[in-house]
Amino acid sequence: MEEMRLQKYIANSGYCSRRKAEELILNGKVYVNGIIVTELGTKVDSDKDEVIINNKRLKLIKGYSYILLNKPVGYVTTAKDQFDRPTVLDLVGGAGNGLLPVGRLDMYTSGALILTNDGDFIYKVTHPKHEIEKTYNATVRGIITDEDVEKLKKGVEIDDYISGKAKVRILKIDKEKNISRVEITIHEGKNREVRKMCEAVGKKVIALHRSKIGQIEVKSLKIGEWRYLSDKEIDTLKN
Repeated sequence: MEEMRLQKYIANSGYCSRRKAEELILNGKVYVNGIIVTELGTKVDSDKDEVIINNKRLKLIKGYSYILLNKPVGYVTTAKDQFDRPTVLDLVGGAGNGLLPVGRLDMYTSGALILTNDGDFIYKVTHPKHEIEKTYNATVRGIITDEDVEKLKKGVEIDDYISGKAKVRILKIDKEKNISRVEITIHEGKNREVRKMCEAVGKKVIALHRSKIGQIEVKSLKIGEWRYLSDKEIDTLKN
């Protein structure tokens, strides 16, 4: 078999994402043929080499699964949670072996989440250079204004960075309840970015739902339901 980089091998075994694999290698957590390896350029042959992490021998997954989940609030986006909270993998039992979330949604955000055991796919979809759009529906406390929308479109200051340009449109304003619904489309997807963007214009998010990843919508699925992606959908995200 053709050799591949160690981090790619780890990702394609379904153990973790390629970025996480790189961290494990650099931190001396990966053994190849009984020897700790810390060089990211290391290559392995799955027919000859033995790769072990945390006393687990890794094997490449044959046959990939790609699923779309309409994530409910209250589930964490991880394979295993240190606090024993319910994870998104609890919702997709039997969908495939070694599934990992593609990107993240925080515990209190619902909506579109892709899971797969294809490490290359995870790397391509999550890498910033591909700029895959994610669309969110945010319900916020307060009446959002045209001025707020323009600020969000151009980018607002969050922590130590300025958010990227966004597509923003008002969906609904309820003056009696003092709430607004706004659709925000971004391609960065940093930690809690949409919530922080809204807070930067003085609007606290009280409900957040990701409706689309690229052009893949989740509206046909009830909360907690999932389906396999079509070949066309997979190719669209890969390319």
